[in-house]
Amino acid sequence: MKLNVQAVNFEMAERLEKHIEKKTKRYAKLLPESAELEVKMTVVKPETNLNKETHVRVVGFGAELFAQKVCDTFEQGVDDCLEAIEKQLEKQKDK
Repeated sequence: MKLNVQAVNFEMAERLEKHIEKKTKRYAKLLPESAELEVKMTVVKPETNLNKETHVRVVGFGAELFAQKVCDTFEQGVDDCLEAIEKQLEKQKDK
């Protein structure tokens, strides 16, 4: 599995990058090697509390899965998106 991480409108801290790698590591077992997992994080309106938008997209195994969340922190956004992706993966496997 290939992991692509994008940070838009901010400099990504090493702690956040490690958090993403840790959380996505388990998907390497669930997805084929040809699959891509893309994480895109954007700061939308810096003056508000809920200003961190996270998109997670999985492609390359016959289907495309997508989740988008707006949270207070990127860590929470990544966790919530990956939880939604996991539910979609379970539904995909049932088909």
